[in-house]
Amino acid sequence: MTDDHSFFDVSKLPILRQTDSGQIDFFGGTKWSSARNIKIFAYICIRLTEKTSDDYMKKKQRNILWTVLATIVLLGAGFAGTVYYYLFAPQFGITQTAYIYIDRDDTVDSVYHKIEMAGKPQNMSGLRYLARHEDYATHILTGRYAIRPNDNVRYLFRRLQLGYQAPVNLIVPGVRTIDRLARNVARQLMIDSTEIARLLTDSAFCSQIGYTRETLPALFIPNTYEVYWNMSAEDFVKRMQKEHAAFWNEERRKKAESIGLSPTEVSTLASIVEEETANGAEKPIVAGLYINRLKRGMLLQADPTVKFGLQDFGLRRILNRHLEVDSPYNTYKHAGLPPGPIRIPSIEGLESVLNHAHHNYIYMCAKEDFSGTHNFAGTLAQHAANARRYQQALNQRNIK
Repeated sequence: MTDDHSFFDVSKLPILRQTDSGQIDFFGGTKWSSARNIKIFAYICIRLTEKTSDDYMKKKQRNILWTVLATIVLLGAGFAGTVYYYLFAPQFGITQTAYIYIDRDDTVDSVYHKIEMAGKPQNMSGLRYLARHEDYATHILTGRYAIRPNDNVRYLFRRLQLGYQAPVNLIVPGVRTIDRLARNVARQLMIDSTEIARLLTDSAFCSQIGYTRETLPALFIPNTYEVYWNMSAEDFVKRMQKEHAAFWNEERRKKAESIGLSPTEVSTLASIVEEETANGAEKPIVAGLYINRLKRGMLLQADPTVKFGLQDFGLRRILNRHLEVDSPYNTYKHAGLPPGPIRIPSIEGLESVLNHAHHNYIYMCAKEDFSGTHNFAGTLAQHAANARRYQQALNQRNIK
């Protein structure tokens, strides 16, 4: 028998029936012997059965394949959804930007705690996973970092990992001593006050940057500066040098030169002016008064310099015994400006010297109404009268 499929075209097979003589009668009219026809018929049945079985197996295989693919897709979608939730979905329960401060002694656990306290995350699993995967515990970077309301864990972790900090506004104040400056700055930055004070009181370091311990306050220009919270004491000084150079531009240097003062001397005189008066309108007048005395070769006789020499800033009344103290800051004994600024003067104070008022005053005395302003005089007689009124007011109030 041939295995030619075209010979057994099932669609063209006639219907079989057996005749009385034992032959198979095909309704198509063909009559074959019973034995041959039975074999053919059996073969046809076998082939039909095989074809049906093959179709069934193929269909079953297709169903299995689709089931496997659907399972993979569902698992992939579930995995992607989980990854999205833990790493890419907003996680923080805050309505405005919060900040965390990572210090030198922080550990990965303390960082987690700070994030939980500031950011109020719904879930920390994603962050913990990234920290483990990237070995964050071995390279924690200090700094001030922002947590924003719509942040996801991945964004926050990248900031922490790469040290992308949020800057702080550092206020450099006009204070009387370097020690107070160090304490004030340390409250705003990561560095300790002792680190700053140690550097700023080091004579060798001061000399290296062009100052002495006495003139160093002239370096600082009180203002608000945008800096990174984890800056070092050395970086702080470098930034102050940059701001000092920016303030002392060519125009201001020419003004100082026209007065006959260096920038450091302008700062020294401005510090005296600001200790004498807090009244902005008076500052250029007071500055002009001291410039007049300097030009005439007169002693400045500035009470604030005596207080600074004594380091007694609470003195309300300067007595003769105070004037006898032999201090380089005692301008009743020593001519010219003191060795350096008696405080860090404000920009307003510096400008009051550079743009001082032109007049003939060489004397000043606090007003007897204790308003914080002064009576000015161009002669000693006028000054004596002003001084008597003020002394009487002190006595009446029993101020010693």
